[in-house]
Amino acid sequence: MSAIKVMIVDDSAVVRQVLSGLLNAAPGITVTHAVANPLLAMERMKTQWPDVLVLDVEMPKMDGITFLRKLMAEHPTPVVICSTLTEKGAQTSVEALTAGAVAIITKPRLDLKQFLHDSADELVSAVRAAAGAHVGKLANRPAPPPVTAKLNADAVLPPEHVRPMTATTERVVAIGTSTGGTQALEEVLTALPRVAPGIVVVQHMPEKFTAAFAARLDSVCAVRVKEAANNDRVLQGQVLIAPGGKHMLLRRTGAQYFVEVVDGPLVNRHRPSVDVLFRSAARAAGANALGVIMTGMGDDGAAGLLEMLKAGARTVAQDEASCVVYGMPKEAVKRGGVEKSVPLNAIYREILQQLQY
Repeated sequence: MSAIKVMIVDDSAVVRQVLSGLLNAAPGITVTHAVANPLLAMERMKTQWPDVLVLDVEMPKMDGITFLRKLMAEHPTPVVICSTLTEKGAQTSVEALTAGAVAIITKPRLDLKQFLHDSADELVSAVRAAAGAHVGKLANRPAPPPVTAKLNADAVLPPEHVRPMTATTERVVAIGTSTGGTQALEEVLTALPRVAPGIVVVQHMPEKFTAAFAARLDSVCAVRVKEAANNDRVLQGQVLIAPGGKHMLLRRTGAQYFVEVVDGPLVNRHRPSVDVLFRSAARAAGANALGVIMTGMGDDGAAGLLEMLKAGARTVAQDEASCVVYGMPKEAVKRGGVEKSVPLNAIYREILQQLQY
């Protein structure tokens, strides 16, 4: 396989220099160009098109969001956003994800050079994942090999024998997604009417981005969407998004469900983790739940979805043809945790069926 050709577009000379060094040092990755703004990038791309762009958001002459939208409209190309983490930056980066970016790498305003060195593994993994993503529909390349020890859901929620749950009128939908999930979730949630089952979502996303992401979804959906807070009730017509940097668990008191937002170690290298949410849904809701696993790299959620199925829940996976990265759903199917796979545009119907059970 030929090397992944990367173009860096960032107005900071320090960032261009450090990112170029880190990526060129990674096996199978070559930085072909590192330029200061999108106008220069477009000139370079006339002679050599990159496999992946690493793109800043706030730049002179043309901002990164405008460039991203132009790129996706004219020549869809995998993009990794490398954005400064501020409240304004969080909102802008959410816009970038909904415009088609594959991944986000956050960067601080201070100690930037050291931060980029410390985040080298994350950056390289994001570039490799982006290279394997079809930004239109399909991904074929496998995820990069693990670089650190990986904990499972036991680290947050110890396993126990799953007991059958008595059916109630309260129904809940648990959704897990990662790479490509921001666009996929928007398509699913905007298709839902105001009266929909209560939904809890883990979308792999950096800390502080989830509030802006939830607010954006809330502005375009008939259902209410909010970033989850500890002890929030799971209600019909409401979607709770797990906060970045926290795990979210489903709990039950009587016939009512609520969420618990907790700290804890990374599970499957993620916090929030889909496996943690799905295991808690298996335990708290059992047959009253629907588990949905959607586009994403890796295997987070595959084990938890199988636990949900064994507890009597319905389980659905996004099909390969409609995924940006067919990683998490593929692993869930492989482990036997998926009752059926459906296209992205059919998932909302599976969710609405929860109201009929």
